[in-house]
Amino acid sequence: MTSVRVPGASGPGTRDRLASLTGLRFWAALAVVLYHLSRQTGTLPWISDLTWYGRSGVTFFFVLSGFVLAWTYDGKTVPAAVFLWRRFARIWPLLAVSTAVSVIVWRMLGTDVSLKGVAATLGLVNSWIPEREYLVGGNPAAWSLSDEAWFYLLFPVLLVLPVLRTARARRWSVVVLCAASVAVWFAGALIAEPALRLWALDYFPVTRTLQFALGVAAGLAVKRGWRPPVGLGWAVALVVAWHVVLVPWSRAVPDALWYSPYSASHLLSAPFFTLLVAAAATADLEGRRTGLTGPWMIRLGHWSFAWYLFHEIVIRALLGETGRPGTRGETAALWLVVLVVSLAVAAVAYHCVEHPLERLLRRNGPGGANRSPAPPRPRTRRRGKSEAAIPSGPSPMTEKKSIQ
Repeated sequence: MTSVRVPGASGPGTRDRLASLTGLRFWAALAVVLYHLSRQTGTLPWISDLTWYGRSGVTFFFVLSGFVLAWTYDGKTVPAAVFLWRRFARIWPLLAVSTAVSVIVWRMLGTDVSLKGVAATLGLVNSWIPEREYLVGGNPAAWSLSDEAWFYLLFPVLLVLPVLRTARARRWSVVVLCAASVAVWFAGALIAEPALRLWALDYFPVTRTLQFALGVAAGLAVKRGWRPPVGLGWAVALVVAWHVVLVPWSRAVPDALWYSPYSASHLLSAPFFTLLVAAAATADLEGRRTGLTGPWMIRLGHWSFAWYLFHEIVIRALLGETGRPGTRGETAALWLVVLVVSLAVAAVAYHCVEHPLERLLRRNGPGGANRSPAPPRPRTRRRGKSEAAIPSGPSPMTEKKSIQ
């Protein structure tokens, strides 16, 4: 039977349908920025304590990515080539530009740059290699896009897995994914070399897949009618409480040890972030105010991807110019300059590079508006591998509306 090819949700009419999720992107990016400011420029009271493990914001983005893709593509049939091209158009242009800027700053500071690392970064494969020259090569923040590229390849497969197609199966999948995250963290005890353990638990795409898959399961569940057991306020409180717990833990255990909160902050935070994303999406669906949907919150959310890719470059450039601050006042001043300058750079990057190039590539690539539609195929013709599609699932009306 011939499948109907329906483009996934995109464009101005649907881009911010779940607007609170866009607003949350800014706060997750801010946590990552404050994490790098604390560790690279100097600490500030209270803020640095709470964001000492703000790199967990990357875990939030992995969960959010799975949730949004599941929400967008569930029930739609899109050729895999179209889906992958859209994701390429979304992340690669800004990756390429930020990597070029990062390399220029490295060279201006007299730092050697690994060409192999730059190539691996641009090829979206650098996080597969447990060597610093690859993980840091080009733009250190870009390692997470290598993981994202892996998630995009997996996503069409995840959508057809039986373990994610029914409410009961999703319930058990969530339990298994959460248990697996804990097991992976404990497995760090088996890796004696700190650098290898760091890569295996924090960078390795297979490890991070657990977080993406958790987001996919939650996205499908909410799309099919499930609602989280806590509201947005409680979900935020749980996320904050988790990071508060990390404060005394970090003072008692060095990050180099496997049972430190460093890897735990990434691996064990996924369930809290999943509840947060599901609760924010539910609030939007029910028309409740969240404080995350104002014009400036949406604008900052749109800039968050560029902010994530460029903020560390700004920190590096300013430290190269001024040196590490010596007093708390100088530290606070440097923080303020970094926040203002990096956000301004992110705004320019979004409006001049990210958004226009994504639209250009989408229009001129597979499934784009500038492509002539393919003629309908005969019913008797079998679909080849080149026509692989993201299949539609059963109608929401055929599933129970809760994870039992």
